[in-house]
Amino acid sequence: MPDEPIHSNSVGDARYFRTLADLQDAYKTQPRPDRDVGRVHLIVRRGDAGLRACPERVDLTPTSGIPGDAWGRKPHKSMNGQLTVMERGVAEMVANGQPLTLFGDNLIVELDLTAGSLPIGSTLQMGGATLVVTPMPHNGCSKFQARFGKEALKFVARKPTRSHNLRGVYMRVTHAGVVAVGDAIRVLHRPPPPEIR
Repeated sequence: MPDEPIHSNSVGDARYFRTLADLQDAYKTQPRPDRDVGRVHLIVRRGDAGLRACPERVDLTPTSGIPGDAWGRKPHKSMNGQLTVMERGVAEMVANGQPLTLFGDNLIVELDLTAGSLPIGSTLQMGGATLVVTPMPHNGCSKFQARFGKEALKFVARKPTRSHNLRGVYMRVTHAGVVAVGDAIRVLHRPPPPEIR
């Protein structure tokens, strides 16, 4: 697979699929990323036919997200689904040696994406751009299962850890700017927790 181009219909290699128990055990011992500052690890643009490209830098804009990405070609675009973002440690754990581009997420980052750390409405500075976490849930699907196995899909969708956002989160661009691999990420604002009455 490493020598083959990866696109929207690519599937995974079952030899790398991990069991649910294995994933749960690995996640328990995995170091947690920082909740306030992080780094951009990978940028992915989904071109024609979903063909993955990994530019070193992109100009993020509020109207197009990543210019040339599949999101911009949708006839009915939801701004809440502009960019898909996944945490590097979880992605590497699930991929288990397969390329991270197989996920199809636009940004792989080193940052705590759990709902407790990054609730909906949180804003981040990423390179020269500003982004906000949207309310759209980022769930696994049949393509995720084909790439990483049925047990991996169970792992990211389990109710007890759903708030950990293991499949990632959606973000949209609020202020345009250049973002490059290796750029710093800083959480600028987290909305206060809802008031209990």
